[in-house]
Amino acid sequence: MDPGLFIQGMIIGLTLAVPVGPISLVCIHRTVANGRLHGIVSGIGVATADSLYAVVAFLGLTAVSGLITGHQILFRLLAGVVLILVGIRVFLSVPAEVSPGTNPEPYLKDYFSMVAITAVNPLTIIFYLTILPGFGVAMQGSLPGVAVPFIAGLFLGSSLWWLILCGSLGSVRSRLSAGNLRWINRISGLLIVCFGAGMLILLPVMPGLLR
Repeated sequence: MDPGLFIQGMIIGLTLAVPVGPISLVCIHRTVANGRLHGIVSGIGVATADSLYAVVAFLGLTAVSGLITGHQILFRLLAGVVLILVGIRVFLSVPAEVSPGTNPEPYLKDYFSMVAITAVNPLTIIFYLTILPGFGVAMQGSLPGVAVPFIAGLFLGSSLWWLILCGSLGSVRSRLSAGNLRWINRISGLLIVCFGAGMLILLPVMPGLLR
């Protein structure tokens, strides 16, 4: 394994994960509402989807990348609608502390839901196809010996960010009152809805922003 490619992958994984957007807000909400492990599992779902897109870019799967980039409007429309629905659910959700009869979502649902939400973002594949060559990473038709260490580093770097972020927030969760949690839900839900609505409003004129 080439340590240079592995480190490069970690750096890009962190770069892709750190910006705060609707996907980050969903992970933050799950951490605050249900506990740090729910947020971490959700974040790993995001890292998984990012890694799958990296596989597509590295192996030169033109049919897949062409489908994604050729139907950006459809994917962005779908992403905008999904974000609005998720935001409404977050806004209306009742904190666990004030609804002891409810159980958190299963971890597998946390994981696969974030894989799905992240996967409908066409900008991720565009990021890999346009930005990575600027880092000196050769992609199309790359051998497994080149792709594997980079993708492993990317997955680890992204997962490390979610571990740090959600782990830190989880340690603060016990200090929040039910009233604080309600306001966090409302603010997070409203912001997620705004991101989704913005994607729909700006659909004809700009690529949009899902991260």
